[in-house]
Amino acid sequence: MGLLSQFMTIIRAKISQLLEGAEDPAATLDYSYQRQLQLLQNVKRGLVEVVTSRRRLELQAEKLREKITKLEDQARQALAAGREDLARLALQRKQTAAMQLADLEQQIQQLAAEQQRLQDAEARLEAKIEAFRTRKETIKAQYSAAEAQVKINEAVTGLGEEMADITMAIERIESKTEEMKARASAIDELVSIGALEDFTGEDAISRELRQLSAGQSVDEELEALRRQLEAPAEPPQLTDGEEA
Repeated sequence: MGLLSQFMTIIRAKISQLLEGAEDPAATLDYSYQRQLQLLQNVKRGLVEVVTSRRRLELQAEKLREKITKLEDQARQALAAGREDLARLALQRKQTAAMQLADLEQQIQQLAAEQQRLQDAEARLEAKIEAFRTRKETIKAQYSAAEAQVKINEAVTGLGEEMADITMAIERIESKTEEMKARASAIDELVSIGALEDFTGEDAISRELRQLSAGQSVDEELEALRRQLEAPAEPPQLTDGEEA
């Protein structure tokens, strides 16, 4: 299992743990996104290290090539000078340097392959992270909208219950009002027929006499007005200086 697979397994396990713990989905998505960014940074650092190592080996290989060329020239010069022993020593060192160069070139090829693998992994991971980021923001927006809708529904439900309580209270008040009006009407009726004594202390006989007296007073005033209307008008009196 590669580094990328191991890291993704860890992320999936952590996400499952967060979800089972009833964590905030938005926080869970953000955590996963940050972990993926961390993984991308690790891949980038690994890529830098591989490139640095390859470059260092290439510099060493370049020095070995220069050394091989120099040893070959030295062997040629020694042989021309009649120093076969010195020429042999130079050629032996050349062979050793050539073997070292072959090892370095093999390591350089391996590092180049590793560099390419990391570059491919980096590109794939960047694409996945960008796709995840877009999906994450979409899910967060949908979750926020759903959460807001739930709160609105709860508020509406609570308002409906409150209005129902208010309606019941109003109905009770109206019922009580009608009851009080009916009671007042009944008391008035009982007082008027003498079944109950008036709170003012006036009994039924006194009340009847008062009503008769008021009626007679009205009749008398009405009769007086009628006589005034029926009486003949008096002629106007003459003033001094006027003839009859």
